[in-house]
Order: sequence, then C-alpha cells, then structure tokens
Amino acid sequence: MTARKPRAADVTADPTERFRAARDFLLAHREDYATAYAGFDWPRPERFNWALDWFDRIAEGTDGRGNDRVALHIVEEDGRRVSRTFAELSARSNRAANWLREQGVRAEDRVVVMLGNQVELWETALAAMKLRAVVIPATPLLGPADLRDRIERGRAAHVIVRAEDTGKFDAIPGGFTRIVVGAGPAGVPAGWSSYEEAYDRSAVFEPDGATHADDPLMLYFTSGTTA
Repeated sequence: MTARKPRAADVTADPTERFRAARDFLLAHREDYATAYAGFDWPRPERFNWALDWFDRIAEGTDGRGNDRVALHIVEEDGRRVSRTFAELSARSNRAANWLREQGVRAEDRVVVMLGNQVELWETALAAMKLRAVVIPATPLLGPADLRDRIERGRAAHVIVRAEDTGKFDAIPGGFTRIVVGAGPAGVPAGWSSYEEAYDRSAVFEPDGATHADDPLMLYFTSGTTA
C-alpha cells in the first residue's frame, strides 16, 4: 500500500514539527524507496531557520537542560580529535552570532568563509544562519586572484579566514570586514579582528527578524570544471 503524503494539517503548524514529521517519514521508509518517493513532500513553511528552529531545539534537550550528545567530531590526520556537543555548539554559535553582529554582519550580507575542517567552520555556519547572512564557502587552497573574484562578483561584505591565509588579502581592495581565526602568538594583523573575541559574548542570541523560505543561505562558486 502506498503511504499518503504528509500534509501540513497532519502535524502542528510549528515548522520544526513539520520538518521532524518529514524526516521521520523518510526514516520509517528508508528501505522502501517506492513508498518514500511516492509519499514524501518537502515541508514548505513560510518561515523556517534551520539553526534556530531545528539545531537549537535539539540542543535544548528533552528536559531543557541541554543535549550532551556529540554533534561534531573531527579526527585529524595525526590522530588528534576534537568534539562538541549539541548544547556546546548551540551556545558557541550564539556567541559568534552576537559578536559578528557587532562587527556589522547583517541579514543578506555575503560572508566569505575560508576555513579548514575545524570547529570554527561549523560555529560560523550556524551563526550565519542565525543572522540570516549568506555564506560564500571558499577552500583555503584559493589564491589572491580567485579570492578577489569571489569578493567582487559575490559582493562580499565580510571575510572570515585562518591566520595563515590573511596575507592573501593584502592586495585585495575593498572595505570588507576582515576577521581572522587563530591568530595565536603572532598576534592579530593590522586591519583584522580576532574571531576569538566572540567567546566573551553572551550565549543567548535574539534574532532580529524572521527567516523566510525564500531567503538566501549560501552562494557557491564552482571550480569551473564544466566550463
């Protein structure tokens, strides 16, 4: 028997619960492609912010005391490991969002994020969602010419990069905000702000507006392999 497609009326108007119902439907039929294909509809609430309405709701935990399950686990090539729980990432991304807002990051601002697979990358992704900013992902392999192209054509207002990559921006003109992650003993270069200041900010974040379904989230530049 083919399952009936889930409808908005089947669950609460709460967009989080509509998202959860759609996920649970796919999980229930994960070994039955035909039923999953025929019965699934993407939930399309008018307003929904994945970081606020989904991740943070999970981070609260069932008792409201915080979810201590691991949400992020990074294993380096040399064996070093780092992990963060849902509750930790929620709080850290709130701090980052509050600090980034102080630096002038606003809804629909484009932000070049050039970080490796590190905790700050995932904090920044969540923080940008909460601020309704638009992330332009950039690999640290990019050089000054490619970065200039992304900043100019992407109309980027802010960049967030590793300390070892700040020199790539020396010859790139523009009034964009420059944020460095992991400046360390070398200190923060002139004209840059240290991302680590974010950890002194409040772990409570209040959004300054609703996230609509058609709000932009990311702006990707392809590698050009398809000409």
